[in-house]
Amino acid sequence: MAVYTHFIQKELKLYKGLVEATVFALQDVFLRNRQADKVVEKLLKSNKKWGARDRAFIASNTYEMVRWWRLILHCDGVERVQEVGHLWRVFAVWQVIKPLRLALETEYNLPDWPEFAGITLDLILERYREGMEIRKIAQSIPDWLDELGERELGENWDEEISALNKEAPLVLRVNTLKTDLDTVRQIFGPDETEVIPTVPTAIILKKRQNVSVRDSFKMGYFEVQDAGSQLIAPFLDVHPGQNVIDACAGAGGKSLHISSLLKNEGRILALDVESRKLEELEFRAKRNGATNLKTEWIGSEKVIDELTESADRLLLDVPCSGLGVLRRNPDTKWKLKPAFLDSIKRVQWNILSHYSGMVKVGGKMVYATCSILPSESEDQIKRFVVEFGSEWKLVEEHRTKPSKDGFDGFYMALLEKY
Repeated sequence: MAVYTHFIQKELKLYKGLVEATVFALQDVFLRNRQADKVVEKLLKSNKKWGARDRAFIASNTYEMVRWWRLILHCDGVERVQEVGHLWRVFAVWQVIKPLRLALETEYNLPDWPEFAGITLDLILERYREGMEIRKIAQSIPDWLDELGERELGENWDEEISALNKEAPLVLRVNTLKTDLDTVRQIFGPDETEVIPTVPTAIILKKRQNVSVRDSFKMGYFEVQDAGSQLIAPFLDVHPGQNVIDACAGAGGKSLHISSLLKNEGRILALDVESRKLEELEFRAKRNGATNLKTEWIGSEKVIDELTESADRLLLDVPCSGLGVLRRNPDTKWKLKPAFLDSIKRVQWNILSHYSGMVKVGGKMVYATCSILPSESEDQIKRFVVEFGSEWKLVEEHRTKPSKDGFDGFYMALLEKY
């Protein structure tokens, strides 16, 4: 037991109602195949009696169990969970290995509940030590993803997957259309925030909290956006008065950033194939005070063709595997399949080769992904330069690495049309 008790300083009591809520969330994620962030968000809204600690318990245990799912099941001696009752046992196993995996100095004393019957600490800890010697178990990833990561990143795979298994910080982007960095820091307290010298609009909050309930958020003073993501809009080299198209805008985090860089001058057109996301962007634009932003649904290729050579700047933040943002969406590694990865790379190429026609001669384009894989990123640009080199030149590339700078894993390439 020494390897376990080494971390114990104090015991924290488990409450059955909160454990039950966590088990319910895991049921939705793994047995009903729903997105973890949506599941947690809906669950936390379902009971107004839960306090901040209760909500933190449910959210943190759900996300960490999703993150370390394979390791937990290995310690339980099973490959999969097929019924709700088993999720209680899996939760108990997590409480046993949690102090070790997260280097915590606390222990949850397992209560004598029928749902926890048959838990053998020594056997769980023995399996834990065995699992920590095998990367795909220790880092809790599928076999195929471990093989792919090693093939594409080589010796860098170990440190990248390790970094992607850490909890992501809560980062804000200051909306310079309405305020400035110092003002937002004062709102949260200078001692409760950190700045990033290389990302001038970014503020890291030292304590996790629901910032959407704050008046300052409702007034559009800031958005939640990772520091790595905040590098993409400036990389596009936009200037006030220009005509900019964000062709894969989604809910528009980068569109809003571009709008602030344009200082509400010129025009930004946000396009997407999902009208629902564009409706959300329109709401966010009003909150942000982005008056130079328009949206348009891509209902057919005709929309793209009609915009031929109309943009001074074009952002292609293309759909991708999302492997660069595993810290925020740990269930991606369980839902992602090799066939989807092959398919999405074809989608990326179609967007890059077709949508690039919207850029004027002398204009610039950024191709970006939230993936750590070269096959979705650098390799696509290499192919583009080979096939379209008579019209385009690669100006600059940049990649953020979770293992080096603590940002999510983004790739961005700036190209110029001549």
